[in-house]
Amino acid sequence: MKANMGSTDRIIRILVGVTLAALYFLGVISGTLGIVLLVVAAVFALTSVVSFCPLYTLLGINTCSTR
Repeated sequence: MKANMGSTDRIIRILVGVTLAALYFLGVISGTLGIVLLVVAAVFALTSVVSFCPLYTLLGINTCSTR
């Protein structure tokens, strides 16, 4: 896997993931929507850690500054 996410993109994804997880665990969102958003938060965190987004590959997007 070749990195295709830049640092700004990674930071935004981590912040969104942490926010969604916090909303779920604080009880602000619950039920099916809460579980779906928790899974989205986990995917955002995972893709941020590995700096690779499969959807970016399909769409031809590369936010990583180094080629």
